[in-house]
Amino acid sequence: MSQALDTPPAASARPEPPETDLAALAARHGLTVSGARPSLGAYVRQLWGRRHFILAFSQAKLTAQYSKAKLGQLWQVATPLLNAAVYFFIFGLLLGARRGIPSDVYVPFLVTGVFVFTFTQSSVLAGVRAISGNLGLVRALHFPRASLPISFALQQLQQLLFSMIVLVVVMIGFRSYPDASWLLVIPALTLQFVFNTGLALIFARMGSKTPDLAQLMPFVLRTWMYASGVMFSIPAMLEDKNVPSWVADVLQWNPAAVYMDLVRFALIDKYDSSYLPPHVWAFALGWAVLAGVVGFVYFWKAEERYGRG
Repeated sequence: MSQALDTPPAASARPEPPETDLAALAARHGLTVSGARPSLGAYVRQLWGRRHFILAFSQAKLTAQYSKAKLGQLWQVATPLLNAAVYFFIFGLLLGARRGIPSDVYVPFLVTGVFVFTFTQSSVLAGVRAISGNLGLVRALHFPRASLPISFALQQLQQLLFSMIVLVVVMIGFRSYPDASWLLVIPALTLQFVFNTGLALIFARMGSKTPDLAQLMPFVLRTWMYASGVMFSIPAMLEDKNVPSWVADVLQWNPAAVYMDLVRFALIDKYDSSYLPPHVWAFALGWAVLAGVVGFVYFWKAEERYGRG
C-alpha cells in the first residue's frame, strides 16, 4: 500500500503554448487578409476579368438615369443642346463671344465644345460619387473597386456617342459634310476617354473620404469650362488683351481645350489647323497617359480602404 502511494503519478501531457505570431499562423494554414490590396499586375487582371460587369453596369446606369422622365433617353441629347442654346444666346449674341470665328462656324463650334466638355464634366462628377454613392455594393461584394469609376466614365462615353448623332446633324446643317478628317474623332475621343477615366479614379478616391467634395466640384468645373474656350476662341479673345504669352499657352494647352480643339478640327471644315496650338496631338496623348496612369495607381493604392470606416 505504501509502495503504491510512494509511486509518483504519470506526467500529464501539457498543452502547447499558443502561437503568438498570428501572421505566421495564418500563412501556415494558407489564410490571407480579407480585402487586402493585390499587386498592380494582379489588379489589372482582376479588372479585365470583370470587363463584362463593367460594361453591363455602365449600360444599366445609363438606362436608369432617365427612366423616370417622360422623354427618357432623349434627355441625353436634349440637355447639352439646351445648354448650347443658352450659351449661344448669352455669349454669342449678348456678349459677342463669336469674335474671330466665322458666323456660319460659331454654332457648330459652340455645340461641339459643349458636348465634348460635358463628357469630361460628367465623368468627373460621376467619379466623385462612384464609391461614396455605392457603399452598399462596395461592402456587400468583393470586386476591384476601380470597376465603379471606370464604368461611370464608360457610361458618359456611351452618352456622348448618342449625342454625336445630333452633332452630325448640326454639322451637316451648317455645311460641314463628312469626309476623311471625321475619322480623327475616334483617336481624339479615345484619348479623352482615357483622360476622363484617370480623373474619375482620382476623384473617386478623394470623394470616398470627403463626400462634401461632390458639392464643391460643380463650381470648380464651371470655372474650368469658362477658362477652356467652350464658348469662344481663346486666341481671338486674348488677341488685344495685355496678358503674358504664357497665360494664353496655359489656357490653350489645358486638356479640356485640347480635346475640344481636336474634335472641332476633325468635324468643322472651316476650323483649320490655324486655330490649333502647336503639338496639339502630343499634348492630347500626354494628358491621357498622365491622367490615366497617375489616376489608376493613385486609386489602387487605397483599394483595401474603400467602404471601411
